[in-house]
Amino acid sequence: MNFKPPVEIAKSACTVAKAKAGLSIKALLVMGFLAGAYIAFGGFLMTTVTQDVAQYAGVGISKMLGGMVFALGLMLVIVGGAELFTGNCLMPIGMLNGCVSFQGVLKNWTVVYVANLIGSIFMAWMIYNTGLATGATGVNALKIAVAKVNLPMTQMVFRGVLCNWLVVMAVWMSFSAMDVMSKYICCLIPISGFVTMGFEHSIANMYFIALGMFIKGGDAATVELAAVAPDKLAALTMGGYWGNIIPVTLGNMVGGILFVAVLYYMVFSGALDEPKA
Repeated sequence: MNFKPPVEIAKSACTVAKAKAGLSIKALLVMGFLAGAYIAFGGFLMTTVTQDVAQYAGVGISKMLGGMVFALGLMLVIVGGAELFTGNCLMPIGMLNGCVSFQGVLKNWTVVYVANLIGSIFMAWMIYNTGLATGATGVNALKIAVAKVNLPMTQMVFRGVLCNWLVVMAVWMSFSAMDVMSKYICCLIPISGFVTMGFEHSIANMYFIALGMFIKGGDAATVELAAVAPDKLAALTMGGYWGNIIPVTLGNMVGGILFVAVLYYMVFSGALDEPKA
């Protein structure tokens, strides 16, 4: 058998959670910055690929292709090594098992979330300054950002829950993989699924909305070409930014913690024998 069964995945998840809780703040800042940047790479690749696919192959195919290439971000995180807040919502399985302290989890989440934010916004600024987020690609980027800030809050939360249920399942399944190709498949299918279905990822949105704000504030030609309704465009502000990020983050936490970490702990708690913190 060239993969680990679920009970071994649970044991690996506890071991990884303990290691993550023990990382220094310096390491968390650097690796969190990298994860924010990696997710942004996947986001811009998705924006570039989907700029014109819908008119030739239909909206569903466009979303599916976008999701498949967006998986680049999580693959870079898992194989390259980085700290992603949404993926780290699996850490409470170690806390429930007693091998990780609440303080250790909280330190990781706080530092990594801030670092993810910095990396995401930095990459949005970098991409804006490449001049590549113009024309059809820029229009696509602006429309993605505008759509996100105009979602009803309830939808943001529920889409966040469903998104991170799949993202953390991708991380969970990656622990079963014994080789890089298997890890890629474990990332590809859940990530392409959540993007295709239209769920919301807080770290990706940190990048998507920031890029839209840069375009709105500095590229009048792209804004005019996008022809977004003025009332919708008006919501693309710092208030709109956090009005999306906060509810989506809360939804992501519920999806990853409750539906993966807690439920799998309930199943495998008797088999977990990690040393106590």
